Amino acid sequence: MKSRTIPGGGGTPIHVFETGNSRGFPILFIHGFSQCSLAWSHQLHSDLAEDFRLLAMDLRGHGQSGKPLDGYDDSRAWADDIHAVIKSLRLHQPLLCCWSYGFTLMDYLRHYGDDDIGGMQLVGAISKLGSEDALAVLTPEILQAVPGLFVTDAAECARNLEAFIRMFFVKPPAVEDLYLMLGYNTIVPPHVRQALFSRVVDNDDVLAKIRKPLLITHGTRDAIVKRSVLERHHALVPHAAIDLMQNAGHAPFWENSPAFNKRLRAFAESLHQTAAA
Repeated sequence: MKSRTIPGGGGTPIHVFETGNSRGFPILFIHGFSQCSLAWSHQLHSDLAEDFRLLAMDLRGHGQSGKPLDGYDDSRAWADDIHAVIKSLRLHQPLLCCWSYGFTLMDYLRHYGDDDIGGMQLVGAISKLGSEDALAVLTPEILQAVPGLFVTDAAECARNLEAFIRMFFVKPPAVEDLYLMLGYNTIVPPHVRQALFSRVVDNDDVLAKIRKPLLITHGTRDAIVKRSVLERHHALVPHAAIDLMQNAGHAPFWENSPAFNKRLRAFAESLHQTAAA
């Protein structure tokens, strides 16, 4: 496992883990709201590493990446972060796999298009925020929990984050997994979480312009993002493939990693074949 830091948008340090086959087709994993690259541990440490070049970035404000005080509403900065990873690490037509907080991928597509990537996967992802229409795809439970994620009292924040993490899963996670996740959630400053959720964005126009292959993955028992988001995204990207993971929650790549990795492998292999043709 290699660990490196590259300058992203505005010079913000962006941390990236890399493992796997250095000659393999590249897959770049992009985590969700308040998470970090360790969320993808069940992919980075799987048999996917035998054949693929696997990378996972920490978004700005998260993990080991820089945590500027402001600028989290700057679409270009998010786009530049992903672009910097692709270009600095010479990723040729990578697959971008984005979980939950789909705005980062949409920011990249808005400013750079999809010419330099082979395809995309959205996992339990939303693509608009800041309107009643946007909030309609979020469950009442997560909407009720969100304000508690912005508190600054350490003990209260930890309790609220633990409850938030438990919402990812159908079955309670193992204690060691729960506290690993709680650890990397708590190092995200509350002002970063608040800034991320305060964005006002609508990416329907971006989705409608996607021409590269798109796989939309969703757990049938997701307690955070409603299944109706699938119909919305599929209507805008009719060529997208849909992967409904039965009895999985908001983090199917962790909860049922063998099934997730098998589908990801098939999708990545199809993109590799297209890129090589």
